[in-house]
Amino acid sequence: QVQLVESGGGLVQAGGSLSLSCVASGRTFSRYVMGWFRQAPGQEREFVAIISGSGGSTYYTDSAKGRFTVTRDNAKNTVLLQMNSLKPEDTAVYYCAAKSTWSRATMTAPNEYAYWGQGTQVTVSS
Repeated sequence: QVQLVESGGGLVQAGGSLSLSCVASGRTFSRYVMGWFRQAPGQEREFVAIISGSGGSTYYTDSAKGRFTVTRDNAKNTVLLQMNSLKPEDTAVYYCAAKSTWSRATMTAPNEYAYWGQGTQVTVSS
């Protein structure tokens, strides 16, 4: 069982930056692949980024490439999402999620992730 708690959301102007943090409970954090998703009002939850258990592999959705960076610190049971050059269309509730396997075929599918945090709101004003 893994419990995830996100923090770091807030209100920022377009072009600004935010750093989201997700802290996990448990002793086996490094075994989990960690993903970031977001959900805007009236829209489906969408994949943003993923990082492997070791941190050696990452993958981003096209809209995040070059602007967002996902990292993890397994000693601190933490995964971070650094978001730069934010745009109004980045406004959403951001969630971190955990899954047990790295699979290119399923990494973007929310239903492949077993554990979810409660989410943190990110609002980007124009």
